[in-house]
This record gives sequence, C-alpha cells and structure tokens, in this order.
Amino acid sequence: MTTVKLPENTLVLVTTGEEAKLFRVDNGSLAHKDNWEPTDLADDGPGGSTPTDFSDKDLNEATFSKQIAERLYAMAHKGDFAKLVLIADPQTLGQIRPLLHMEVSDKIIAEYPKTFINAPVSDIERLLSDD
Repeated sequence: MTTVKLPENTLVLVTTGEEAKLFRVDNGSLAHKDNWEPTDLADDGPGGSTPTDFSDKDLNEATFSKQIAERLYAMAHKGDFAKLVLIADPQTLGQIRPLLHMEVSDKIIAEYPKTFINAPVSDIERLLSDD
C-alpha cells in the first residue's frame, strides 16, 4: 500500500466528461466515497457560451463538467472537504476550471491532466504520493 501525502479530509476527484469518482484521504490512503454520472443532460446545458460546432458528445461532456462544478460548490459550501485534488483528462480539466466557484478553487492543492478514471486505486495513490 502506498501512503498518500495529502492532508486528511482532502477530496480527490477523478473524472472524465462522462463519469466521476470521488475519494477522500483517510489515514494516508484513498477511501472511495461516491460515483457521479451525468443527470438530465437534455434539460441542463453547459455553462457559458457553446460553440456552434459542438457535437452532442461535446455538449454532454460540457454539461457534466458544469454539474461537477455545481456539486463541488455545494459540498464546499457545507464544509464537506478541506482540500481538493483534481485528476481529469486535459479537456475535462479545461472545461471544469472556469466553472469552479472561488470557494472550490481556493481549496485546490493539485491538478493532474491525466485520464485515470479506470485506474486502480493503487495507481491513483502512487500518482498522489510521487509529488
């Protein structure tokens, strides 16, 4: 087992434009907390302006990024986490960043532009311990 060198109560979000997994640092390792999937994509829409050449897949991924940002804000506002680490493919990371409320972005201690959604927890822990 690899020891994660992050503060307790750090939330680790591993995501793509199609799904997300949440982990919490607990006694130096990652504990799985939740899985998020897009909801009501047809009714919700992405934040900000949408380029006219967006495919349905692009639109759905942008909408899910907005949903992630909103859920993180709700959690941060309730004090559900002290620090945040984002691990996302580069496109999703780029979509999420501008949507994050300052209350969330102020808690970010690391970002990794990597696709780790299907990686075993041990690989995620190794990534987080290499810093």
